Amino acid sequence: MKRSSLFPLRLAALLCTGTVACVGARAGAVAATVRHGAAPSNAQLASPVIEQRVDALLKQMTLEDKIGQLVQYNDQGASAPTTAHGDKALAANPETHTRVDAMALARQGRLGSMLNVIGAEKTRAFQDAALHSRLHIPILFGADVIHGYRTIYPVPLGLAASWDTALVQQLSHMAATEATTAGVKWFYSPMVDISRDARWGRSTEGAGEDPYLGAAMARAYVRGYQGTDLSRPDSVAASVKHFAAYGAAEAGREYNTTDMSDIRLRQVYLPPYKAAVEAGAATMMSSFNALNGVPATANPYLMDEILRKEWGFDGFVVSDYTAVMELTHHGVALDAATATKKALEAGVEVDMMSHFYDTQIPKLLAEHRLSMATVDEAVRRVLRVKFALGLFEHPYAQGTEVTHALPANRPLVRHAAEESFVLLRNAPANGQPVLPLGHGVKSVALIGPLADAANEMQGAWGGAAQAPDVVTLRQALERRMQQHGGRVLFAHGTDVLSDSTAGFDAAVQAARQADVVIMALGESSEMSGEAGSRAHLNLPGNQQQLLEQVAATGKPVVLLVFSGRPLVLDWAARHVPAIMAVWFPGTEAGNALANVLFGDVAPSGKLPMSFPRAVGQEPLYYAQFPTGRPAGDADLSRPPSGGDTRFVSRYIDVPNDALFPFGHGLSYTSFAYSDVRVSRSTLPLAEADRPGARDLVTVTATLTNTGKREGTEVAQLYVRNLGASVEQPVRSLKGFQRVTLKPGESRQVRFELGFPELSFHDVHSRQVVEPTHYTVWVGGSSQAAGSSEFDVR
Repeated sequence: MKRSSLFPLRLAALLCTGTVACVGARAGAVAATVRHGAAPSNAQLASPVIEQRVDALLKQMTLEDKIGQLVQYNDQGASAPTTAHGDKALAANPETHTRVDAMALARQGRLGSMLNVIGAEKTRAFQDAALHSRLHIPILFGADVIHGYRTIYPVPLGLAASWDTALVQQLSHMAATEATTAGVKWFYSPMVDISRDARWGRSTEGAGEDPYLGAAMARAYVRGYQGTDLSRPDSVAASVKHFAAYGAAEAGREYNTTDMSDIRLRQVYLPPYKAAVEAGAATMMSSFNALNGVPATANPYLMDEILRKEWGFDGFVVSDYTAVMELTHHGVALDAATATKKALEAGVEVDMMSHFYDTQIPKLLAEHRLSMATVDEAVRRVLRVKFALGLFEHPYAQGTEVTHALPANRPLVRHAAEESFVLLRNAPANGQPVLPLGHGVKSVALIGPLADAANEMQGAWGGAAQAPDVVTLRQALERRMQQHGGRVLFAHGTDVLSDSTAGFDAAVQAARQADVVIMALGESSEMSGEAGSRAHLNLPGNQQQLLEQVAATGKPVVLLVFSGRPLVLDWAARHVPAIMAVWFPGTEAGNALANVLFGDVAPSGKLPMSFPRAVGQEPLYYAQFPTGRPAGDADLSRPPSGGDTRFVSRYIDVPNDALFPFGHGLSYTSFAYSDVRVSRSTLPLAEADRPGARDLVTVTATLTNTGKREGTEVAQLYVRNLGASVEQPVRSLKGFQRVTLKPGESRQVRFELGFPELSFHDVHSRQVVEPTHYTVWVGGSSQAAGSSEFDVR
């Protein structure tokens, strides 16, 4: 968003996918199947009481009333197309639109939802106007609340590094509780796009490269936002985005096309969206990209066949920002009317900011190019969500408006930041690991452009955050050192994107005077997020040069990497003893960092995305396919024993594997895995190949804290399937648990495998289990060593 017999009818709709001439055939299919297909995904939306209320209201609505529910304006009213330039002109040049009065539309009952209009006073003004219209239909206020409203927690990629779904749910509820005091009842979140290419800037908004982890996080966000009762004053409707496969943009370039097999789509990219729908997501957002040649915003295969018929989704879909208009840029619509027809009939109910629906629907109906049944179904879905949210009963902001980060919420976001940090490397310096910093450290050199940068700590999409609320690393570190009679030698060094070396001498001098050096380097928050694609993943500007000069002093260096994506840290991994990925930690950034650096809290984060050795490895992910000439075993980094070392699937200048692999993360203690077992060596196919089958095979392992302090480990289960009809990845994550152990303590970790974990999609796109051989691994990363095996026969 800038500011992202029924069978013949269904078959006809599917065959018409993406064509102009036969979209009309699908309109009949929509009308005939709107309440059929899969079971409803959301019991709250499928309530008979709500449906009765929707029916009664729909009968009273004029065409203008109905269209009003399908368009979205900001508080400026944005712009609506004029008729003087003609459809083709306005589609090609939206700047020829004229300004409209959003408040006047609200008074007329023609304003269904508003974009990023926040604040109790502002939302009340628009809501008052709407409630004085003929039908008193309230406005739904939506906002880009991605990782906190006022009290900001880590960016979603960082939060995913916690592997803590309970924490994610708790934080999401906190954000909803704050935002509803400002009248916001709809979040354009969570973003659940799988990202396997760190060049893509919006990697920062998701949960990384893995569908299992991504699905777990998607469920947590939806449950946190919506709770068990959407009508509660502190609940908001989630908008799951961007449907679908937006994260697979070619070359990691924002808004670029995606092209993939249906197997890959269903096995890798769709699971998080499906998990969100199963968790009860009230709305979805279409994506900007084209998928296999058909833009998602005009894609009935995605919106109707999969989302509604297969998954039983009964909420509504909103376009991303001007995505309906952009169908003309894709070249699949020559004018605004065709773009409107394609999007609406595909299943996009709400037009965000293109404002094609309000001008084009009347004409399409008059020309019999669009059915009223299609319009009514779209309106029905919007009203269904509004009733479920309790907007008709409680249309205004609730409680005392939150205008700053809340002191009561700071401990939670600080805890989230602490869990998000991933200790990538902690090599010895002077005989012991650099981290945690000991009591003997009396002077710390703090160097780098992100050491005292409050604006950068909140990351992309920082909600309604305010920089004065942020605790920077410099503030927290100086406070900590003063309490222990020490000092901080601060040097800015350079800017994030700079080629000036004017600050280098001061930085090197500070390092020479200190016991330990902490370098705060990385990206600015604007370098990731929407429109933040990068062709190079190294430290920006001349930060690498600064790092090398400081490291040359011989002082122990701790590198804190602030970023919204994996960066190339190959030099640092060879020359810097301690490296920690800290993402963009949020409001309590400095306090959380100080707590971990000094050992009050041991790091427990694990990578949700692989860190490359070189940008040329992208897209990079652990769950690769073996190929016919594999370069090695499960990690694909070693040539086969006794085999040819050249004519295999590899690079000639860099190993295949990641510098820091998916699931990797160190602690201040150490852990060992042993005794990996499965509960049965053979599983009957008839028992396994049933969609409802659960707990078919139990995998256990013993986890021991072999170090000298308490720590938390994320135990991970990986599975490989050999002998299937379709090639399967060398490993796939199928379970994880956070386990806290005291020194010397052991505990058995237990995972259950059922149909969801053992199945895959075959060449017919069916989810199946076949008679094959399974290997399971349990360990602390995607390179886990302890394994066991069983067969399905």
